[in-house]
Amino acid sequence: MRVSAIIETKPVGGPVQDDFLNAVAELKVQLTPLQLLNRLQAIEKKLGRVRTVHWGPRTMDLDILLFGSRQIKNKRLIIPHPRMQERPFVMGPLIQLLR
Repeated sequence: MRVSAIIETKPVGGPVQDDFLNAVAELKVQLTPLQLLNRLQAIEKKLGRVRTVHWGPRTMDLDILLFGSRQIKNKRLIIPHPRMQERPFVMGPLIQLLR
């Protein structure tokens, strides 16, 4: 439905790596949160993401920050995203969409 501006930021935590490009998108889906997670992970894989180093370099990282007003906590998914408020590279683009 809408996409924030793209911002470039330094990596937080993890090994030394290149800067990241960050943005937030608002989607309208007819999927459950876990179905959406599966789709996002399939997109990451198709774009060449390989999960080898935790917080390491990656071609793409797609996260679900919010899902309406739902709260979910299980082994695969926590919504709202548990650390989004600690990350300016998430909150900056998100605030653009909340205005």
